[in-house]
Amino acid sequence: MIPVTTLKDRKVALFGLGGSGFATARALIAGGAEVTAWDDNPDSVAKASAEGIRTEDLHGIDWSQHALFVLSPGVPLTHPKPHWTVDLARAAGVDIVGDVELFVRERRAHAPDCPFIAITGTNGKSTTTALIAHILKSAGYDTQLGGNIGTAVLTLDPPKAGRYYVVECSSYQIDLAPTLNPSAGILLNLTPDHLDRHGTMQHYADVKERLVAGSDVAIVGIDDSHSALIADRVERAGVKVVRISRRSVVADGIYAEGTRLVQAGGGAMLPFDDLDGIQTLRGSHNAQNAAAAVAACLAVGVSADDIRTGLASFPGLKHRMQPVGKRGRVVFVNDSKATNADAAAPALSSYDRIYWIAGGLAKAGGITTLAPYFPRIAKAYLIGEAAAEFAATLGEAVPYEISGTLERAVAHAAADAERDEAAASAVMLSPACASFDQYKNFEVRGDAFVSHVAALDGMTMLIGPATGEK
Repeated sequence: MIPVTTLKDRKVALFGLGGSGFATARALIAGGAEVTAWDDNPDSVAKASAEGIRTEDLHGIDWSQHALFVLSPGVPLTHPKPHWTVDLARAAGVDIVGDVELFVRERRAHAPDCPFIAITGTNGKSTTTALIAHILKSAGYDTQLGGNIGTAVLTLDPPKAGRYYVVECSSYQIDLAPTLNPSAGILLNLTPDHLDRHGTMQHYADVKERLVAGSDVAIVGIDDSHSALIADRVERAGVKVVRISRRSVVADGIYAEGTRLVQAGGGAMLPFDDLDGIQTLRGSHNAQNAAAAVAACLAVGVSADDIRTGLASFPGLKHRMQPVGKRGRVVFVNDSKATNADAAAPALSSYDRIYWIAGGLAKAGGITTLAPYFPRIAKAYLIGEAAAEFAATLGEAVPYEISGTLERAVAHAAADAERDEAAASAVMLSPACASFDQYKNFEVRGDAFVSHVAALDGMTMLIGPATGEK
């Protein structure tokens, strides 16, 4: 835990008692703050009270006596309209922050020089975050991984010299972190997302820009127009900018030519590494993720050799295009996180011959946008409620069967792939659907896929069935 000592003996109001909210309340109390917490869910309030956290309806507190208001990132700050607590705090002139802001204040107070890498972007940020942390850990650095990737940042070990922080930041977290100042800040890309919470694409982009604008080194993907303009603006403001691209040559940064990463600077273009053969970094989207990771690790002093070693041994992010087993020429890939067609596209674009397991609870639009990838699919195995709808979309373009269950789909796909004479093929769970018709969530669905794969005869597992770790 990181005790929030910068608010010792000060009164702090807190709203939102989910996982990160509880962690924040504990960290504030551990640092000596006087916390008053609340939530719209009575069960969360009761749980906090039972743990000894002071709770009170924030309608009734004297806001003028509070030094700060800490808001959960899941609670609306601006759109579609500010939460009622936001209105009360603003009326009293109380600053509104989130847990990432508390972290950066503690870092500044206790170890301002400890390396801090922050990652944001519409797509790829979890993989990039995990990849950077893996490179650092494999090189022997004391590495703390947290933020939006699933570990509340204030549950990490306290800042100290030589400790490296790798923190994934959502737009909501950035919006609540006004003094965010990473050693290296990464903006991977921007496409329309979360506009219900940001109102417009421009406001969404403006929020994301704050992360790199406050960085010592700003690493920006320039393959979309919003991000390219941000790179130019931040550079004009005096920030050192390293541009990354999977589509274009850059003059100063890291770019991808197919599977090769090239380091550019000072007029030179030098090969840095080749991702060919690294199963967990297949596809042009992962070339961008790797380019960002390389740039960030170089920025905080990691050697090129240590970076290459880390890239080669990256185990992948669980449930995201994760190779989990191999039998002969067939690799088995868990992409259960692909809960809609757009999310399934990167995996389908990364393999040439696919035995595709798809289906579940369909999203609007189904799989029609995946038609450009249909020539890569040797056969589809359809499961769950979406099976009939997906069968109609595939029509005569792709051979398919309605398998019904994941267990049957894995067995049939594995048998068909084994008979395939192609040099290499993939049995891939990339459902393009939510899981809720058959599974509690995509994690449970992915774990079930791994278990069914592990039960096949002659399998060489690349991860542990229970943990998903290499």
